Amino acid sequence: MLPNFDFILRSPAFTQGTRIPTRHTGDGADLSPALTWTTPPAGTVSLALICDDPDAPTPGAWVHWVIYDLAPTLRGLPEGVPQQIQVAGALTARQGPNTWPDGRVGYNGPMPPPGHGVHHYHFQLYALDRRLDLPPGADKAALKRAMSGHILARTTLTGTYERKA
Repeated sequence: MLPNFDFILRSPAFTQGTRIPTRHTGDGADLSPALTWTTPPAGTVSLALICDDPDAPTPGAWVHWVIYDLAPTLRGLPEGVPQQIQVAGALTARQGPNTWPDGRVGYNGPMPPPGHGVHHYHFQLYALDRRLDLPPGADKAALKRAMSGHILARTTLTGTYERKA
C-alpha cells in the first residue's frame, strides 16, 4: 500500500480521537455518521469502508460497518445510510453484515458493555485499484481477501465511546 498523506477521512459529527455523538450509537438513533474524504489517489477505481472496534471483549474486533463498491468520485457518505445489502439511488454501494448475531447489515453503532471503559471505533476507508468482484452481503473477511493486493491508500478516522456502569 502506498502512503498517501493527502487522502484524509473526516466526519462533521466528531473529530479524530473524540467521542462519537450518542445519535450515532446504539444508545441513540443509531444512524451512521456523515463522512467526508479528500480526493483518493490516481488510479482509484472503487472505495471500501470498514468500521470496527478492537476493544470489544470478543476474540476479534467487533465489526460495525462493511460498505464497498463506492464510486471513486464520491467525496463522502451522508448520515443514515440505509441498512440494506444493496444501496441504490444517489448513493450506490453494497454492504455486508456486522457482528450482531441477528444478521444485521449496514451500520450499527457503538454500544460497548456498560463499565467496560472507552472503546475505539476505527473507520477505515480504502482506495482500490479495481472494482471488487463481491456480491452484496460480503462480510469483513471476504472484503479484506478481495482487497488484498489492490489497496492504493488507506485513511482512518477513530472515534471513541463509553457506556458508564
